[in-house]
Amino acid sequence: MLATVGSLVAALWGVLHLRTLLLGAVAFLFFVDFLKRRRPKNYPPGPWRLPFLGNIFHLDIAKIHLELKQHVKKYGNLVSLNLAYLPAVVVTGLPLIKEVLTHTEQNFMNRPMNPIRERVFGKNGLIMSSGQTWKEQRRFALTTLRNFGLGKKTIEERIQEEAHHLAEVIAEEKGQPFNPHFKINNAVSNIICSIIFGERFDYQDAEFRELLRLLDEVMYLEVSPMCQVSTSLPASCSGVLEKVHAEIDRVIGQGQHPSLANRESMPYTNAVVHEVLRMGNIVPLNVPREVSVDTALGGYHLPKDTVILTNLTALHRDPTEWATPDTFNPEHFLENGQFKKRESFLPFSLGKRACLGEQLARSELFIFFTSLLQKFTFKPPKNEKLSLKVRVGKTLAPESYNICAIPRA
Repeated sequence: MLATVGSLVAALWGVLHLRTLLLGAVAFLFFVDFLKRRRPKNYPPGPWRLPFLGNIFHLDIAKIHLELKQHVKKYGNLVSLNLAYLPAVVVTGLPLIKEVLTHTEQNFMNRPMNPIRERVFGKNGLIMSSGQTWKEQRRFALTTLRNFGLGKKTIEERIQEEAHHLAEVIAEEKGQPFNPHFKINNAVSNIICSIIFGERFDYQDAEFRELLRLLDEVMYLEVSPMCQVSTSLPASCSGVLEKVHAEIDRVIGQGQHPSLANRESMPYTNAVVHEVLRMGNIVPLNVPREVSVDTALGGYHLPKDTVILTNLTALHRDPTEWATPDTFNPEHFLENGQFKKRESFLPFSLGKRACLGEQLARSELFIFFTSLLQKFTFKPPKNEKLSLKVRVGKTLAPESYNICAIPRA
């Protein structure tokens, strides 16, 4: 009898002891999380956070760039968030964005690193590296691109050649509905391939097509902003395509290939390309930065290792910067009929960590866009309406769609 009672007491004590240990461990973890996540003195304000999860349930990741608008309205142009274990601050407004990306850039030069990124990139690569490694790789990339002809006529000729091939493969669709996604990806990829490898890949190359498919599927990377063109132009913007066609016919005609030399004489077409980039909003929160040393910004204290997200969505839709921020309007980039640069237009970022491929991308955009509209009128399939919905990956990309390319007489 005593043995039985002793066994029951021992079992009960074991269960209670285990529960006590578990409760104690959980309480300790919550306490550590509280200490780790509590806001430092004079830290930017933000919404309350859940233990361990931070603000992950306060934001729909699929449209975080849009949901941030309400938090900016409530807390101001510096909003603190915790994305799981990462303390982050969202920076909104041109003055603060310029301060981060240019004026005090040395304090915001690093890239945040997590275990997944470290495993994939190994702290290397032009985009994700930091410190001396990034400086050396940036210097190497710039030198190599220049040696391969960036900014010279040879690069423009490669783009013109590829634009011609792209127009040919689109013409093979004979005006019937088709998905342009991989054709455009293939074309843009061929530019850099022809520069680096000295050869391009045919649009029917099965191995290259599979590589592009895998990149798209795994990374959700949209190589080309050109795909934003046909999904960023609503039906009401058709007073737009007619003007582009008229300018192309007047300046270039049908007998010659579009070139960068034509850009200055085609302010309206150039404005349309820029407005597509503004509305397309391909990299809505820019590539993240990380505070390298304790820093003051906008009157607040940002501790070392804080992740910085510059809110390009809000900048490109700021009603104080744009006359009709939510409407496709090429007039945003025109003044007295001439093209006008805008300081608040930063799709390629700003400063030393701005996109190194900006010059190449701008050249491709103008020549590809002009070449395709020189040859075709793009329309949605009969009885279908194009959607402006996007899928979210490393960048924003249009959902799968079909388009008709009607040859122009």
